[in-house]
Amino acid sequence: MSPDIKPITRDNLNEYLKDLAKDFRKLNGTKTPAEIILIGGAAVLAGYGFRDLTYDVDAIIVASSAMKDAINRVGDKHGLPHGWLNADFKRTSSYSDRLIEVSVYYRTFSNILTVRTVAAEYLLAMKLMSGRQYKNDLSDIVGILWEHQKTGKPISRESVEKAIESLYGKDADMPETSMQLLSAVFASGDYETLYRATRASELESKELLLEFEQKYPNALKGENIDSIINSGKRKRREGQKDSMLAKLEEKKQLAERTKQSNDAPFPNNSSMK
Repeated sequence: MSPDIKPITRDNLNEYLKDLAKDFRKLNGTKTPAEIILIGGAAVLAGYGFRDLTYDVDAIIVASSAMKDAINRVGDKHGLPHGWLNADFKRTSSYSDRLIEVSVYYRTFSNILTVRTVAAEYLLAMKLMSGRQYKNDLSDIVGILWEHQKTGKPISRESVEKAIESLYGKDADMPETSMQLLSAVFASGDYETLYRATRASELESKELLLEFEQKYPNALKGENIDSIINSGKRKRREGQKDSMLAKLEEKKQLAERTKQSNDAPFPNNSSMK
């Protein structure tokens, strides 16, 4: 991610939405209201405290054409990238027509823009369906479960599986990494430790992809990302293991030489003459 791209945080997200409502009202008038449903990282920012930022706002946008101009105006005002708020996710596997039905009220801005988010179980289902190792998908899953546990309102695996079926059907083709994580998180129950480990793994995955892209420009494709990450991590672990074995062997040899030196008899006086 370019350092020049301005991150979106919980605090400035509301500021941008407030300005968006004002500009939309100016362009559209007050007769036709608009509705936005926050999806993905923006929904996590709006509802939870464990995540600090995102770089764009995925949303379902129900509004007149004036909304596009309002989005651009707010982006220009705050130095945000083009398309900082967009509905591109509708072309991904995590989209479902049922998301509007399972959304929950968040806030209303300027009496013209109603903003909603996605209910927790369905947000988890979306993150599981996406399951990208190099983004925040997997750590968001653990983080959401962690926060609900802390508030005394834990989310059960059964409710998550029902949400998956509701959005994507009984035969939903979930990524293997997502299902492995789902089993691990409910088996462990130690959400805090698992969250930190999962986030560290995501950062490592992103680093590996950047290294691959630098070494093989334009070779990175959607279908080979997981294999590249898994191969890179395996090579790193093997390298670390080989390094540890080499150090152990070096210590063993040093200890043996030291022992041999200590066991050797001191020369007598005659041999020193």
